[in-house]
Amino acid sequence: MIDFELPADLTALRDRVSAFIAEKIVPYENDVRQTVHGVSEPLRQELIGLARDAGLLSPHAPKQYGGLGLDHRGMAVVFEAAGWSTLGPLALNIQAPDEGNVNLLHVVATPEQKARWLAPLVRGEIRSVFTMTETVSDGAGSDPSLLQTIAQQEGNDFFITGRKYMITGVPDAAINIVMARTLDHSGKDLGATMFFVDLDAPGFRVDRMLDTIDTNSPGGHAEVSFDRVRVTPDRVLGEIGQGFRNAQVRLGPARLTHCMRWLGAARRCQAIAVEHARRRHSFGKTIGEHQGVGFMLADNEIDLHLSRLAIWHTAWLLDQHDQARNETSMTKVFCSEALGRVADRCMQVLGSIGITRDTVVERIYRDIRPFRIYDGPSEVHRHVLARRILSQNDSKR
Repeated sequence: MIDFELPADLTALRDRVSAFIAEKIVPYENDVRQTVHGVSEPLRQELIGLARDAGLLSPHAPKQYGGLGLDHRGMAVVFEAAGWSTLGPLALNIQAPDEGNVNLLHVVATPEQKARWLAPLVRGEIRSVFTMTETVSDGAGSDPSLLQTIAQQEGNDFFITGRKYMITGVPDAAINIVMARTLDHSGKDLGATMFFVDLDAPGFRVDRMLDTIDTNSPGGHAEVSFDRVRVTPDRVLGEIGQGFRNAQVRLGPARLTHCMRWLGAARRCQAIAVEHARRRHSFGKTIGEHQGVGFMLADNEIDLHLSRLAIWHTAWLLDQHDQARNETSMTKVFCSEALGRVADRCMQVLGSIGITRDTVVERIYRDIRPFRIYDGPSEVHRHVLARRILSQNDSKR
């Protein structure tokens, strides 16, 4: 049975995070060091420093590397509190892709790789990149089996060639985790493998920065290419040919942590909309007293409540060492759509104010929309779930 009662220490941590975000981080939301491609590295480091001083840095990371070592339920509570501000996840060092890469390295990396990259990543000293998606014309998007980027073995080394699209956080990052289809000396396909690639490696190039609707990721999103980028055997992450399997260590939980962060952001929108509905008058009463507005606020509460229940249930399954593959997919689809509805309704309640930058709702509305696309579009998750449902029904006949 799932226990939804929070222990006293977790409640205290949540309250500390909430106070820290409200007092220290929210005042930075209009800082001019934010660009169309995310916050600048100096601003990120300043925010990281504040969280470090408060003892709140990297709550998801193992204690032996300087994190707080929270389980998934603890992360759900703390990540939601951090998501109250658009800069909260950055300050606590729990923004994607770094947050997911911490989990990946902790489970898959060698001790030497952990010392070299995981430890400074947990300390917030460096940023990382996860490079898998390819352009529509070149290969793998939602279907990773179409992967076209090749890592050709020559001697003991590998040479990576290919193009990647919508890669987050490349500028100012220190290390790039690259997924490539691996061929041995004879050209035999060994399967997908993950490799560590330095951002200044010869042959690696940022072809262009992409102008996107969202601005919440440091370094923005880019299209990049690899022209015989050499990687040595010590740069293989996990086993050769096991890239897709090992990537699930990262992708499943990362879908859930996105939900956690965006729940906090949607709650912020609701709080702003409720306050506006209490103060704004129209036709002899506050607009919140009109059913058209009041019902939108009520629907928001329903979506927020059910999103939290879905997140906590899936977090509990992950803490029971359950892969929860179906549940992470269902929760990601439900929360991305439900929380998007919350932001949309809040903008409608605010009226003309909502589409301006007088409140943070406009920013959250833009940033939350891609949530229905990244880490698997809703349609792909529904397709996979439908196949499993049909397969299960066939097996019971």
